[in-house]
Amino acid sequence: MVDSQYYLPNDIGVSALDCREAFSLLSPREQMYSHFLSRAAWYGGLAVLLQTSPESANIFVLLQKIFRKQPAAELEPVAMAAGLTSEEYQAFLVYAAGLYANMGNYKSFGDTKFIPNLPKDKLKALVFASQSFKEQPGEMEALWDSCSSALFSLEGKQKQLGLGSKGITTYFSGNCGLEDAELAQKFLDFQKLSAYNTRLFKTEKGGKMSYEVRLAIATILALLRHTGWGHSLCGLPETRLKRGDYAQIMERVCHYLEEAQAHAASENQTKMLEGYRRSFTFGSIDAHKEGSRFWIKDKGPTVESYIGFIESYRDPFGSRGEFEGFVAVVNKAMSERFAKLVSSAEVLLPELPWPRDFEKDTFLKPDFTSLDVLTFTGSGVPAGINIPNYDDIRQSEGFKNVSLGNVLAVAYATQKEKLTFLEEDDKDAYIKWMLPSFEMQVGLHELLGHGSGKLFVQDDQGKFNFDQNTLINPVTGEKVTSWYRGNETWDSRFSTIASSYEECRAECVGLFLCLNKLALSIFGHEGQDAEDVVYINWLYMVRAGLLGLEFYTPESSSWRQAHMQASFVILRVLLEAGEGLVHLEEVAGADGRPDARIALDRTKIHTVGKSAIQRFLCKLQVLKATADVAGGRALYDGYSAVTDSGPHDFLRLRDTVLLRKEDRKMLVQANTRVQGEAVELVEYEGSAAGLIHSFTERFQEDAEQLEADLLELSKRDSPCWCH
Repeated sequence: MVDSQYYLPNDIGVSALDCREAFSLLSPREQMYSHFLSRAAWYGGLAVLLQTSPESANIFVLLQKIFRKQPAAELEPVAMAAGLTSEEYQAFLVYAAGLYANMGNYKSFGDTKFIPNLPKDKLKALVFASQSFKEQPGEMEALWDSCSSALFSLEGKQKQLGLGSKGITTYFSGNCGLEDAELAQKFLDFQKLSAYNTRLFKTEKGGKMSYEVRLAIATILALLRHTGWGHSLCGLPETRLKRGDYAQIMERVCHYLEEAQAHAASENQTKMLEGYRRSFTFGSIDAHKEGSRFWIKDKGPTVESYIGFIESYRDPFGSRGEFEGFVAVVNKAMSERFAKLVSSAEVLLPELPWPRDFEKDTFLKPDFTSLDVLTFTGSGVPAGINIPNYDDIRQSEGFKNVSLGNVLAVAYATQKEKLTFLEEDDKDAYIKWMLPSFEMQVGLHELLGHGSGKLFVQDDQGKFNFDQNTLINPVTGEKVTSWYRGNETWDSRFSTIASSYEECRAECVGLFLCLNKLALSIFGHEGQDAEDVVYINWLYMVRAGLLGLEFYTPESSSWRQAHMQASFVILRVLLEAGEGLVHLEEVAGADGRPDARIALDRTKIHTVGKSAIQRFLCKLQVLKATADVAGGRALYDGYSAVTDSGPHDFLRLRDTVLLRKEDRKMLVQANTRVQGEAVELVEYEGSAAGLIHSFTERFQEDAEQLEADLLELSKRDSPCWCH
């Protein structure tokens, strides 16, 4: 029997992401703009297959070839004739939908591998009985042989993503470890290059080691694809830059961005898209930054979008960005609340528990909108975003916040019978107030969490952005003695803990400021309703901390999901606060199996809870601001530890959480297609079959060439994983 955490259950939730009304309100020009941006995003998202695992692209192509010839309903009698049961066929559909939804065979939320929940010989029989196999038996058999072993394998480090012995990654060649990532980062820092759009490959010949930094560039620069420069400096091995990673994919992205430019609503949008095109054409992060600057200036657009190598959660070293793109329509009614929050930011920011010198010199009021998502590509769909992630732009030029309203409405809705680990008395209130409280938490987290806090920097010319002679560390009472230098960034210094640490800081800001009456009133909460929202927001967080144990791997003592690690850290902080604030106990469930109960004393949130978060949040900000990596790691790793000692046996609780876990919903997104002068929105049912259908129709115009390109890119990399 395979552990249930390594497959997706047949009854997993699948919901359609509704954007029909929002799309229908767009003008024909805006719809055309949305269409071409969506095409760029969907094609770019295919790079994630190559960023996830060696076999993901081949599995994707295998599935596309099968379902393009026979939709799920047509394939079902073939499956029955091949000897599959209806449950096994459903398991195959769920697996295929899961691969599409995660853009690879590792969960986007938790980074664990998932495999088909049916015997390998049954799946082989189905593949070989398919129409696609009958038409191209040699090609299909070769494709099956190229990925079938890895498709089912759960050996050793293949169970999860990670670097070296800790897991699988395709951001680095198979012979790389943490020390290689650190050496490469030194090289990139010296060359003033960003790691966001790179991968690292190591070769060893005759006892001599060298590195190849691969840079994502479109095939338009075919002449440059194999050129580069070699350097051995500062005692580092020779390192060469190789252009052309994901080349055929990037070329398609550039093509559709150029098409979108013709329908842009403003000069800012035109220049924004030009910056992105130059970035993907030349591999320039500086060009992407320039595009991002125009994106920030594009205030209040009807159609909002962003695209590029964005989030570094899944790079085990925390520096390389996964490709992501989204296109969405502004929900004007909900956006009014967020606009009020932005207007009140300068009143709320001084409430945060650190001295004025540790806050940004000026708060650059961003756009903050609620969006109905039309397209979101990458490995998963979040609830909210604060971007760009470039520290230099965020600190001095600004950023944008978005809350994804139609995602919140379906992805976070829950049923009472599926609410684990809560007291019965809490469940009705949790159902009633979870979405309003989560909406508020997302707003505070994105705007005043990620949007707050200064980083102390000494630039290349030796100039400081603070007074190093007088600035006092509020935690130690002594002068600040560390800061960022030159090209150093938050990600490059704090590397492996940076993403989760920052998510934890933003979550703590949300918990702290949701106690503020002004913040509550902005979201329409007064009196008892406001108290209920606060209670459920804090209860949601402590429950999330317990649920987070699913995403911890005891064998490697590592966390696989930044947000869930952050929630666990906050749970530990609030348990440590004592005085009966949080009560966590192991119990026997109604079914006789291990269970747990977590409860929160709502009368102590404003006293014990607030004080605990206030102290912890101040430490997080001070350590981040001063680039105190050693102090930050000691604090964060300490609270992240999952042990069987102390008042709570968290390792045993992890087993209980795994026993009662519920998989995250998968979202089915619409397609758009041009019909004459108009753009048609094509929607699909909220099921595994509907999700599959959406993907087979998504790349129809060049399906065979695209599949050949993906296989070529995968094959080009394949020698790099055999270590």
